[in-house]
Amino acid sequence: MAVLLCTKDGERFLAEQLDSINAQTFSGWKVWASDDGSRDGTLAIFGQYGFLWGGRLSVQPGPERGFAANFLSLVCNEKIIAEYYAFSDQDDIWEVDKLARAVSWLETVPATEPALYCSRTRLIDETGREIGLSPLFLSPPGFANALVQNIGGGNTMVFNQAARALLQEAGPEIEIVAHDWWAYLIIAGCGGTVFYDPRPMVRYRQQGKNLMGANIGWLPKLVRIRLLLQGRFKEWNARNIKALQGVSRMLTSENRQILKGWAEFRQQPLLPRLLGFNRIGVYRQTPAGNLGLLVAALFRRM
Repeated sequence: MAVLLCTKDGERFLAEQLDSINAQTFSGWKVWASDDGSRDGTLAIFGQYGFLWGGRLSVQPGPERGFAANFLSLVCNEKIIAEYYAFSDQDDIWEVDKLARAVSWLETVPATEPALYCSRTRLIDETGREIGLSPLFLSPPGFANALVQNIGGGNTMVFNQAARALLQEAGPEIEIVAHDWWAYLIIAGCGGTVFYDPRPMVRYRQQGKNLMGANIGWLPKLVRIRLLLQGRFKEWNARNIKALQGVSRMLTSENRQILKGWAEFRQQPLLPRLLGFNRIGVYRQTPAGNLGLLVAALFRRM
């Protein structure tokens, strides 16, 4: 198991995350860290754990082009070879059986088939106090969902070598919104299997901007509505579509048609756009989310 950990000025909580990795009941792991130019004590912490762990920790400099590029630099690093791969943020806490539970599911999928595990999260504040749970998603994962929503945070994702090969083929330089959303898009789009575990396996620390990412309570929802009306989601969709079009040869024929239809749908005039909303087939995980999609279609903000 290769744990792909990206850091940037992460000294406040990094030791807790490393301790939670060390406490995993699945013991066959090695941490590959990429630091994006930290100016605090992050590298010193890595030095301490490197001394304790020996060869189970490797640290490299990141590309310093943002978190998504940093994670892609790790997943596409040919020196990293493993049977399974797990993304890791710098400030969360993993439940002790997170890796074991993910591997248990991944082993049910043939090794030649791309497979991605992700899960719900338990939300904690900066002190580690539990403050809630991430939304529970009940609709099946799929490419038509991935086009408009990422159901799994990168801090929960574990995937096999066949899935990693797809991300490598797409390349480290591709312009994407986020590494986890991209993993969901490319693995689902290429016919892989995606499993969403309703059991929370990560304590996801909420701090600063992350409070909006939690999507619990009215404030984050109001912020998301504002971003929708400002065109932020439209911009993100456009970036993902462009990235997918650049690797469309990798997608299944069915998903190429879904991508083509979705790209064309976004450019249509109002009436054809509204009449074709159900036909296009994209969906979010909740009724409120699908209502938001309809509103976005109405105002051409998707």
